Order: sequence, then C-alpha cells, then structure tokens
Amino acid sequence: MLWQPSLPDTYLKATPDDLATRIRARREELGDRLVILGHHYQTDEVIRHADFTGDSLKLSRIAARVAEERPVEFVVFCGVHFMAESADMLTPEHVAVILPDLSAGCSMADMASYDDTLDAWEAMRRVLGP
Repeated sequence: MLWQPSLPDTYLKATPDDLATRIRARREELGDRLVILGHHYQTDEVIRHADFTGDSLKLSRIAARVAEERPVEFVVFCGVHFMAESADMLTPEHVAVILPDLSAGCSMADMASYDDTLDAWEAMRRVLGP
C-alpha cells in the first residue's frame, strides 16, 4: 500500500458543509484547470462535487477528452487505483491525475496473483503478438 499522510485536524473536524465550502472555493480558484470525476459507486456526498459521473472506462475517456478541450492541469478521480491509473494513461503528460485516497483499492483487481497476471499477459501476447 502506498503511504499517504493523515489529513490535518481541520479537515477531520470540519462539517460536511465546511468541506463543501472549501471544495467550492478551490474549484472557483482553479476553474477550467480542475476536473473532478466521481465513480458511480461513490457516496452522494462525493458525487455532488463531481463534474462527471459514470463507470471507470467512461470516466477515463472523459478525462482524456476534457484534457484536449480545455487547459486541464488536475483530474481528481474519486474511485480506486486502477481507475486513476487508466485516466493517467489516457491524459497528456502535463495533467496530474489525483487519487484522493491512496488506500482505495478494488477487491476484484486485487484478486489476481502476480504469477496469474504474468500468465494472462503471456497468453494475450501469444494470441495478439508482441
């Protein structure tokens, strides 16, 4: 698991309304440079701040499209690791894709062992070529 510093007490003690006010202020400050993506499994408290909602593939594609259409610098992906990684692969190098909770994992994505994953890649390589 990746290390992530604890949130400051000001955030931990803030009310949902205080947090919403802070989020709105940051959105206003960053304008078109910020895009927030919310996976449809997220809670309503998270989704209400999202510019776009949907499944992981849809959101990654949206991140790529929006980064072509406007001067996006930051994509906040409210989801799990593989979702943010997909968005990061599809967006230009200068776009920072941010996963708010580095411990957010996907039980399905974590099911495959390393050896099983290597075997699957090798099988695909045999079928699809190098």
